[in-house]
Amino acid sequence: MIEPGATIGILGGGQLGRMLAMAAAQLGYRCHIFAPERDSIAAEVSAAFTCADWTDSDALARFAQGCDVVTLEFENIPVAPLQTIPEAMLAPNLRALEIAQDRMKEKRFVEDLGGRPAPFAAVNSREDLERALDLIGMPGILKTTRDGYDGKGQWRIANTREAAGVPLSEQPLVYEGFVKFDAEFSVILARGHDGSIRFWDSAENVHEHGILARSTVPACQRVLDEVEAARAIATDVADALGYVGVMTLEFFATADGPVFNEMAPRVHNSGHWTIEGALTSQFENHIRAICGLPLGATDLTAPRVEMRNLIGKQAHEGPAILADPANHLHLYGKAEARKGRKMGHVTRLVRD
Repeated sequence: MIEPGATIGILGGGQLGRMLAMAAAQLGYRCHIFAPERDSIAAEVSAAFTCADWTDSDALARFAQGCDVVTLEFENIPVAPLQTIPEAMLAPNLRALEIAQDRMKEKRFVEDLGGRPAPFAAVNSREDLERALDLIGMPGILKTTRDGYDGKGQWRIANTREAAGVPLSEQPLVYEGFVKFDAEFSVILARGHDGSIRFWDSAENVHEHGILARSTVPACQRVLDEVEAARAIATDVADALGYVGVMTLEFFATADGPVFNEMAPRVHNSGHWTIEGALTSQFENHIRAICGLPLGATDLTAPRVEMRNLIGKQAHEGPAILADPANHLHLYGKAEARKGRKMGHVTRLVRD
């Protein structure tokens, strides 16, 4: 067990790191942020900050020397430089990171464990794309295998004209067939060093323009019917990776059961509601897990919980949001409210 007063290193300086650092402080830990961006909202609430490039192995080694455990809030980090950090200090481990940051690897990994992803095919050339379209059909979506989130690095293809206009590059891609689904949902779990697992209620998620707009618990009946099967897949993934910390798997609820979409080896936007809506938040349980503490209960604190992301200038709605005492406002302190940028979220506890 890592005793309170110790230092937790966090790779990444965004809002997830900020909320992790706040949860860690509540439990008596200090946090040290490592991020390449000078303007770090996580560093604002942390004890120390190293600003250096992900490829700076020397800076990473010095950072690790001042930490008792190292975790992450962002998975698109080059793996090779992280090998300068002792493996026993990293939670989650590098294998989880390697798989989650490559869409082809994660789909094959989950498929090998019995999960069912959407139909997919690797695309490395125009000929590969044509074969994928013939095999899987249209409509579909072409994605970069690495990086890309909140709708970035993705191209929807509805017909051959759109396919011809997609700009292919040297970066590997994956083509996915569209899935006919009734709802989207996430399975978020915390796994301790001893293999114990806690699940939160699965939120029904609504995306707009590729960005999560709302998460609601309890989810609709279609999702509730598929949660048990989805949790079994998530458990197999976590156990196979020897995972420690909070992990998220996203699914489509379909007539044929849950279809795996993607995984994140970290706390997740669709779990922000847990700060007020669960007895123990995803952020606190992540800190508990990586520090070897007992995991907290994940029961709901209200019959219904609704979380809405504040995108761009929606962050200016604060006074109106706070006029309703059922609302809990979280602003991340980002300076620029540009289009598509997550500036905060609001959680509403519904008790009647």
